[in-house]
Amino acid sequence: MTWNNLLQPDLILEGSILNLTPDIIRQYGLKGLVLDVDETLVPIRVGAASSELREWVEQIRSSTVLWLVSNNLSEMRIGGIARSLNLPYYLGAAKPSRRKIRAALRAMNLPVHQVGMVGDRLFTDVLAGNRLGMFTILVEPMIHPDVALRSHPIRNFEVWVSEALGASIAPKYTKIHKD
Repeated sequence: MTWNNLLQPDLILEGSILNLTPDIIRQYGLKGLVLDVDETLVPIRVGAASSELREWVEQIRSSTVLWLVSNNLSEMRIGGIARSLNLPYYLGAAKPSRRKIRAALRAMNLPVHQVGMVGDRLFTDVLAGNRLGMFTILVEPMIHPDVALRSHPIRNFEVWVSEALGASIAPKYTKIHKD
């Protein structure tokens, strides 16, 4: 697989993960989702799930198996978020390593092509998911209001490098936005 394919998300969602609806999940034939945590589900310095996120998880879990896989090593923070959402999790995943994502896939007992990898980063979430043959979904990061005015130099660098390697940070499928 070439770099441009490895870094190319299957779907780019405008806005946060909260815009990922059951209809979109069904549209792509997904039965499970592996979710990144930091800036995908909660801002980086936030230690609890918002009420909106808890509602989203309840809505999605009725038809989709969910599993959290985070690079973060903090059992207190990631475990607390996972327990508040009543979701299984792995921390210290070292994405783009595939080891803990594979473990989540085994636990989900679903074919890899029916599981989406959802995250806010190209070089960790999208790369890991694509290396496994998962359906990859790139979301905009959830940002804490205190850092909302600052740019995202790492994410901007990842986009620049990806495009230099031939990936188009335009989705393979229609870009979804919620009105």
